[in-house]
Amino acid sequence: MPSAILVLDANIIIRAVLGERVKKFLINNIEAVDFFTPDTCIKEVEKYLPILFEKRSLSSDLALDIFSKVKPLLQVVDKSIYYERAADAQQRIKDRDFFDWPAVATALIFNCPIWTEDKDFFGVGIPTWTTDRVHVFFQSIKN
Repeated sequence: MPSAILVLDANIIIRAVLGERVKKFLINNIEAVDFFTPDTCIKEVEKYLPILFEKRSLSSDLALDIFSKVKPLLQVVDKSIYYERAADAQQRIKDRDFFDWPAVATALIFNCPIWTEDKDFFGVGIPTWTTDRVHVFFQSIKN
């Protein structure tokens, strides 16, 4: 049973599909960490992955196929769960990127950090990990 929770922003999920490093972090830590993401991040990934793949002259079907292998590593959190923290989350992120409030609300509900590359999350009162430092988080829960 996992002993820790991380909320993943959409950009981390996209990185898991586009590359190997993030995907390896997910796979190697799935026994110790629950990787949560709000439903809105899944919708964002499904919207932008085909566009990103087509820009790279790759099939959008390939993007969604790879995503279908990454998605089972995630626990998708429905709005009905995180919505009770919507007002607090919106207040915290309103001056940055208001549309990121579901990730903030999810982190508030589960009292856990966010893994992101988006600087808009920095300073909202929630621990935030970036990919270049998240290994420290994974090491800390194993010790």
